[in-house]
Amino acid sequence: MSENCTHDCSTCSQNCASRDLHEAPHSQSQIKKVIGVVSGKGGVGKSLVTGLLAVALQRRGLQTGILDADITGPSVPRMFGLKQKAGADETGIYPVKTRTGIDVMSLNLILENDTDPVAWRGPIIGGTVKQFWTDVIWAGEDVLFIDMPPGTGDVALTVFQTIPLDGIVIVTSPQELVSMIVEKAVKLAQLMNVPVLGFVENFSYALCPDCGKHIQVFGESRLEEVAERYGLPVLGRLPIHPKLAAACDAGTLELYEGDWVDYAADCIENL
Repeated sequence: MSENCTHDCSTCSQNCASRDLHEAPHSQSQIKKVIGVVSGKGGVGKSLVTGLLAVALQRRGLQTGILDADITGPSVPRMFGLKQKAGADETGIYPVKTRTGIDVMSLNLILENDTDPVAWRGPIIGGTVKQFWTDVIWAGEDVLFIDMPPGTGDVALTVFQTIPLDGIVIVTSPQELVSMIVEKAVKLAQLMNVPVLGFVENFSYALCPDCGKHIQVFGESRLEEVAERYGLPVLGRLPIHPKLAAACDAGTLELYEGDWVDYAADCIENL
């Protein structure tokens, strides 16, 4: 940002990171809230949290959708057991509905084979994410979740600049290294003027099947310190749960039983 910035992007030639370049969704889309689900690094369960939040709010009678912006690692269709491909006509692209009616758009719903690699460079990936916003007809979504790729690179900037987010949820895990990377995600969101709703910690503990004790497999969490430093709430903690992992693998995430993301769902519903 220039030191002489007037905050009037319409007359400015600078390509600032915080510049407002929001694009309109498809003319037939109806979207009330847009929530990004972000992680500073891969493998912390961001897609799982996205799916759980969509299922939780769908169970409350809201219409939810998931825009899978993780173009090179799209896992959302597998979690919901989706085999049908997305449809399209001269009007636009239509997302695929899950068993309970959640709308999903993902690159794997377009590719001929789910295991085909996506050997694309950043600009093409960013353009695809934009098309999932501008060309897909998101009809009647009370909450549209965007499952972001890990990190703070091209796609994160594309989403933050292109799509008007009502807030983001940051997914983390207990390792100290992850806590450091989480702070990078918080600072990027602040730089882009995107509200951070709070944190969800995955792999928080394992539950002893005999005594019910919470076992901190990865050591003591540092998330409370990070949350306090930035004045943000911890929205939920997910255990290491074999049945939950099995449900994702089997494509039956909508059948899960658990209240781990209920508080996060409350915050999103009450925005």
